[in-house]
Amino acid sequence: MIKKLYDFKKTQTDQKLAQRAQLSAKIERIDAEILLTQNNIDTTSVQRFGAISDFTILTMHKNTMKMHISKLEKEKDALVRQIDLLIKEIIESQKETEQYAYILEEEKQEALRKMLAEEEEASSEYVQSKYISR
Repeated sequence: MIKKLYDFKKTQTDQKLAQRAQLSAKIERIDAEILLTQNNIDTTSVQRFGAISDFTILTMHKNTMKMHISKLEKEKDALVRQIDLLIKEIIESQKETEQYAYILEEEKQEALRKMLAEEEEASSEYVQSKYISR
C-alpha cells in the first residue's frame, strides 16, 4: 500500500513539474510578445503619404498597443501566481514522497532483520540438533 502511495505521489510531483514547465513557457511567450509590441510602439511613426498619416490615429494605435501590453502583463502576473502556488504544491508533494520513501526503506530493513533473525534461528536449531545427535 505504501508503495502505491509512494508511486502516486511521485507521479503527481512529476505532473506538477511538467505543468510548471508549461506555465513557464507561456510566460516566456508573453515576454516575447511584450518586447515585440514595445518595439512596435517605439518604431511606429508617421509617414507623409503612408497608412498612418495622422498623429491622432498614431496616438490611438500606440495606446491600443500599450493596452495590449498591460493585458499581457496582467496575464503574466496571473501565471506567475499560478507557478508560485504550484511550487508550494510541488514542495508538499515532494515532502510526502520522501516520507513514503522513508517508510518503504524502514519496511525493507524490518523485513531484512526478520529474515536474518529467522535464518539465525534456523541455523541455531541446526547446530543444536547436530550437537544433540553427537
